[in-house]
Amino acid sequence: MAGDEAAKRRFPDFSEVIAMAEPATRAWTRPHDWAEVVLGVVAALSFLWVDTDNTTMWTMIVLGALIALDGLLSLALPGLVYGEGLQVVLGALLVISPWVMGYTAMTGASLTSWIAGGLTLLAGAAALPLANAAHGRMAGQH
Repeated sequence: MAGDEAAKRRFPDFSEVIAMAEPATRAWTRPHDWAEVVLGVVAALSFLWVDTDNTTMWTMIVLGALIALDGLLSLALPGLVYGEGLQVVLGALLVISPWVMGYTAMTGASLTSWIAGGLTLLAGAAALPLANAAHGRMAGQH
């Protein structure tokens, strides 16, 4: 009996594995996607508290809004794998935007872009396995 208990602690029952994966398939429950929404809103509204010019402001508004909208889409449709891949791309675009759009001299805007973009990239990459699992699980239900 003691050996059975030790084996259960090391190797979870299949139903326990399904229960652990279940939140990844429910809409509006994934923390990675909520983080993406918050990061997108912060990036989009950051022109309110950091110095920007017109180009910088619109770059951050557009990329931030796209990040937030894609996060909302991923929350509503948790099996949508390409949504997480798009988050990775949008996060990378936000990271490189200070150099590409020429606002590295604006410290607040640059730091916001680098931090929000890097965190978006990480959240999207971390959510990819969850989205793949949810997609596979939902595909098996058809």
